[in-house]
Amino acid sequence: MNKNLSTLFSYLEGLDTRSAQFLMKALESNNLPGFDYIEFKQSLGALVSMNMDEGTAFKSAFATASTMGLTKQKLLESATHYKQILQKEKGQFDIALKNRLQQRVGAKAEENKRHEARLKQIEDQIKRLQEEIVQVKHKIAENDKVRETEGTKLKVQKDNFESTYEKIQTEINNDVQKISQFI
Repeated sequence: MNKNLSTLFSYLEGLDTRSAQFLMKALESNNLPGFDYIEFKQSLGALVSMNMDEGTAFKSAFATASTMGLTKQKLLESATHYKQILQKEKGQFDIALKNRLQQRVGAKAEENKRHEARLKQIEDQIKRLQEEIVQVKHKIAENDKVRETEGTKLKVQKDNFESTYEKIQTEINNDVQKISQFI
């Protein structure tokens, strides 16, 4: 069965493509052997695409899967496995984002503190140093622009990732609930 997971989650449309691809790659690389939630989800998608009502689609997909040894317990356990993979990836993303914020934004803030201290020294000097004062103010302004730009970019990445993560988690949670309801 096709292992391209990008078509499994209907909520991916309109979300950040990069985040979705990243999360789908994590799910693909951690796909358990045999028929489990991923293969069940693929079967379910095929049935739903034939305009089958959701309850019947869940029951039909499970009926087929059960002939291959899939139990409701194994289905729910494997869905939990994939949720944990997503949670692990989110944790790693959060750490990487924090590090990047520190490198890109925090470092510029620290650099600005040093420039501001230097500015105080320059202002205490005689008037012939006015040109140096202007140069340092220019560096601070440039750093503020870089901080603002990088901070905004990283916030957008964070928002895109978290939105994608939440949608996928919600869909899995909904599937788990429907598995419990229909199967």
